[in-house]
Amino acid sequence: MQPPPDAAAAGLGALKLPLGFAAALGALALFPRIQDHDTLTASVIGAALALLAWALVVWRARGAEGFRTVVSLRPQHYLQAVAHTSIFVYWGMYWDPLRQAALLIVAQILFAYAFDILLTWSRGRTYTLGFGIFPIIYSTNLFLRFRDDWFYLQFAMVAIAFLGKEFIRWEREGRRVHIFNPSSLTLAIFSLGLIVTGTTRITWGEDIASLLGLPPQMYLFIFLVSLPGQFLFGVTAMTLPAVLTTSLLSAVFLHRTGTYYFFDSDIPIAVFLGMHLLFTDPSTSPRTDLGRISFGVMYGASVFGLYWLLGWLGVPTFYDKLLQVPLMNLMVRRLDLVAAARWVSWADPSRFQLTPRVRSAVYVSAWIVAFTALSSSRVLGDHHPGASIPFWKKACDDGRAGACHNAAIFYSRACRAGSGLACSELGILQAAGKVVAAPAKDLFALACRSESTAGCENAKVLAAGGKDFRHDDPDEFDLRLVLQEGRGPLKHETLRELNELACLQGWPSSCAAIGKPAPRN
Repeated sequence: MQPPPDAAAAGLGALKLPLGFAAALGALALFPRIQDHDTLTASVIGAALALLAWALVVWRARGAEGFRTVVSLRPQHYLQAVAHTSIFVYWGMYWDPLRQAALLIVAQILFAYAFDILLTWSRGRTYTLGFGIFPIIYSTNLFLRFRDDWFYLQFAMVAIAFLGKEFIRWEREGRRVHIFNPSSLTLAIFSLGLIVTGTTRITWGEDIASLLGLPPQMYLFIFLVSLPGQFLFGVTAMTLPAVLTTSLLSAVFLHRTGTYYFFDSDIPIAVFLGMHLLFTDPSTSPRTDLGRISFGVMYGASVFGLYWLLGWLGVPTFYDKLLQVPLMNLMVRRLDLVAAARWVSWADPSRFQLTPRVRSAVYVSAWIVAFTALSSSRVLGDHHPGASIPFWKKACDDGRAGACHNAAIFYSRACRAGSGLACSELGILQAAGKVVAAPAKDLFALACRSESTAGCENAKVLAAGGKDFRHDDPDEFDLRLVLQEGRGPLKHETLRELNELACLQGWPSSCAAIGKPAPRN
């Protein structure tokens, strides 16, 4: 039965909050960024209409009752929102597709607010209005985002995140709380779906993972913007062990094989981000210090293992940071129980009986020291040895497993960007049968058209059936393309600066140009 007119009017008035978010979402369809794309338009308008219909159902079911809202601005949420926003803004300065996604992220935030409010009221509970929406939406988009033609699936990701938060709960410390980190749950579910269906291409996932390092000093930037949250919420006890575990495993691999496990880094930049702003949700992680340390070690080790497993299965390896978190969330109570056991009390930092703030300060201080040491040794940062062509070229010449393939990846990127030297070097690898690439004849021809003397001569050598190919030193144009280190072409550096960077990476000709000793192999 429909509520009386006065109650109905009161109910509709109370619904102004979700109705306002839904209306604002629909209004985004008027912006050219969305209006000019049929799928985006249909996705945004369809989501807005679905929310309006849901609001009508809630109104008819509850009338003026059940539409209760309280405001709670938790530092845990708004500090995370500030950190995420800072990363988006800085990264967006260097990557156009991220700037173009800004309006789409706003659409998800509006959808999430309306969806969460209506879901809470549908369950007869009071809605808590605050900044809790932002970390969920931001974390989701920082690791996986669907391309425009499939954008409606982004709304599905958001819906599943909040449905999981609402319905999948357990008893913990006398309260019914959600089990899973909302963004991690939906990321893991959709990651599995994309892997099984082989449809990773419909997302920006691989681009996000590989291009997060476009801005200079991104490791340092993530470290700095995350530091307040690391201190205030005690999550350093997870981040620090995760970083140290992965870097230690990477160092062991380098010692055993002479090459880098993660190709161009000890800890990929997207994994480093995940260690700060993905698995460290205080609400779904262990409560004890020892439990959190174990949680961090598990994440670091699981990234290492998943990277191998995904590569062995022949699927994109960037999922290595996304699949394990829900499983880890299921283990948090057990980790806390083990941490409280007498036989491990010797390893529990809480036995020193420091206040939470002092203990957090100790962890953060240790993290600052560790980050400084890892950055100074080039384990973290823009100048990792594995991000340079000379490292992989020498490893390839030495017959290191996978080294020629990795060198070819670097050459291929620079070749596509127009470097004649890179095209010629890739052609040499192909002609020698060390990699599978485009025909060497085509690569040498492309190098020759790019004014590479070596490319022109190598084309003649190949045509004559010879194998004595020529290797050229990079000129200024080549240097701007082969020294990218994940940051894109170097447009503004002087020739001196280019040679300084090239010498640091191991190019002998650049060291000679600036009067420095050639690097020792």
